Amino acid sequence: MFSVLKNRFGVPGVLAALLLVLAMFGGAYAASSSLTGKQKREVAKIAKKFAGAPGVTGPQGPVGPTGLAGATGQGGATGATGATGPTGPTGQTGSCCTATLGSGKTETGGYAALMVPEKFGEGEAVVSLSFPIPLSAELDGSHVHFMTTPNPSDSNCSGTAAEPKAAAGHLCVYPFVAGSFFPAPQINQIFKLGSGEEGASISGASLKLQNETALYKTFKGSFAVTAP
Repeated sequence: MFSVLKNRFGVPGVLAALLLVLAMFGGAYAASSSLTGKQKREVAKIAKKFAGAPGVTGPQGPVGPTGLAGATGQGGATGATGATGPTGPTGQTGSCCTATLGSGKTETGGYAALMVPEKFGEGEAVVSLSFPIPLSAELDGSHVHFMTTPNPSDSNCSGTAAEPKAAAGHLCVYPFVAGSFFPAPQINQIFKLGSGEEGASISGASLKLQNETALYKTFKGSFAVTAP
């Protein structure tokens, strides 16, 4: 058999084949650079013929150390702009400007009027009281009051010009009075805005004042109105 291999592959080819066979059975394998391409193919064929069955897969080796982090890649191109979403429903209309004064809530304000002496005319003046927040309903004549002096016994108007108060459903008007030399004006009427009917409209009232002295006078005061 050796002579057959020698005649076919030559001495270098036979040695290479023997080395390959020995490597498969645990011997050392040495690759020779002197083999031609044809001889290498023949050796591989012989090795395949005499090769044993594959061995059992060995256990998995331990995990190697973490490699170095790679360089950061270049940023991708900006994507296309998405389509516009649908329009949301229209919100409810606010009611801040149409709200009325809540029940039991009080709002206050002030007034002033310049009045001439009666000998130069009638000595009357009409002053408007404006309610920033309208009432939910008008007040009749029995629910409007002009207080010449603070009257703690009046449960409807127990405040002062400096701290006006009014019971629920009432309008109380207070004059500033500075001693007997500056008496309070006489009031003829508190009436609804735009009419001669006594009371107060939802947005305010008018005061009709009269000066019975011979002096020019500026009358001023405050008011409070509380919603029913």
